[in-house]
Amino acid sequence: MTQTSDAILARMMALHPKIIDLTLDRVWRLLEALDNPQDKLPPVIHLAGTNGKGSTQAMIRAGLEGVGKSVHAYTSPHLARFHERIRLAGALISEEHLTEVLDECYARNGGENITYFEITTVAGLLAFSRTPADYTLLEVGLGGRLDATNVITPALSVITPVSIDHEQFLGNTLAKIAGEKAGIIKRGVPVVVGPQPDEAMEVIEATAARLGAPLIAYGQHWHVWEERGRLVFQDETGLLDLPLPVLLGAHQIQNAGAALAALRHLGADEAACEAAMLHAEWPARMQKLKTGPLIEAAPEAELWLDGGHNAAAGVALADVLAKLPERPTHLICGMLNTKDVRGYMAPLAPHVASLTAISIPDEVNTLSAGETEAAAKSVGIEAGTAENPQAALQAIIARDPQARVLICGSLYLAGHILRENG
Repeated sequence: MTQTSDAILARMMALHPKIIDLTLDRVWRLLEALDNPQDKLPPVIHLAGTNGKGSTQAMIRAGLEGVGKSVHAYTSPHLARFHERIRLAGALISEEHLTEVLDECYARNGGENITYFEITTVAGLLAFSRTPADYTLLEVGLGGRLDATNVITPALSVITPVSIDHEQFLGNTLAKIAGEKAGIIKRGVPVVVGPQPDEAMEVIEATAARLGAPLIAYGQHWHVWEERGRLVFQDETGLLDLPLPVLLGAHQIQNAGAALAALRHLGADEAACEAAMLHAEWPARMQKLKTGPLIEAAPEAELWLDGGHNAAAGVALADVLAKLPERPTHLICGMLNTKDVRGYMAPLAPHVASLTAISIPDEVNTLSAGETEAAAKSVGIEAGTAENPQAALQAIIARDPQARVLICGSLYLAGHILRENG
């Protein structure tokens, strides 16, 4: 990445003393100064949820693009480069275009308080408003109700599974967190709802009823399951028999169901639904690494990368590991100090031979390698520490050259690996 957009992004970090400060006042002020680009977008599909919203968005995008539609997509955080957050009509935003919209937003903000996520989200909306496309996919950053993306009236809302995460911002019960996620529901706008715990579903249903928003809910209006190596989806329109999603894991069956329910609501045909299964790309979600320095350093090993980081992600990852061909699996794990580390690791314990804990490089909020090691040992995983991912990998393959190695625990760690291994 050239210095140009980097320099503006660095200046934007200094516009607010906090990284997260949930309110929409600053966003509305800047949007008004930019002549309200949020009102000039192609039809918006707005996605919230604790887990699966990125994968679900990737499948919706693959389905729409598979039948020739052009799609804007907004996602966060980025892994290797900021440009990943803003996809304009199918292509990542160019350095020149990114610099232009960031500069314009910075200038119009006039030095006022605004968080980094807020001002960069506005920049994304500005870019989307000036580029023709058929659809806009907007992924919530945190929560929903007060998230910077929640300034649009969508054509469709999607709420993927809700679980406990970001309690310091969203509340410490499922009901409170679901209330924040349900904040994206708009009056009269249909909402696709993935599988939910009862406590969360009650809140979502009550919000939808109050706003007259038609529900398209898992278990009521659509069903999805795996059968004989195929994905079967059923809704009120009929039955689809499709290939399994290319994204691995039983949880991706549920995410695929939400994506298919959304596509069907948008009038997509079976070709679009099949494209959603076959062509979705979502890095760092059980991504098998195939090239780069890490592969060259461990040619006989099997290397995987995953950015899931909460208890629900641990359950999903354990399910994937249980279904892979048998092979000793060793984790290289780095996590943030805001996460439920034991909750993440406990489901993984039966499926792994060891865990090597590292501190996430260049990340101020990393959990120390020692604390991560202690958490692993507390749930029965044999654990040690290493200075960095490369040292961890070397130690593992010295013991077992043909090991399966999974680098996991944080999207920030995943981003570091993708940059270093690029």
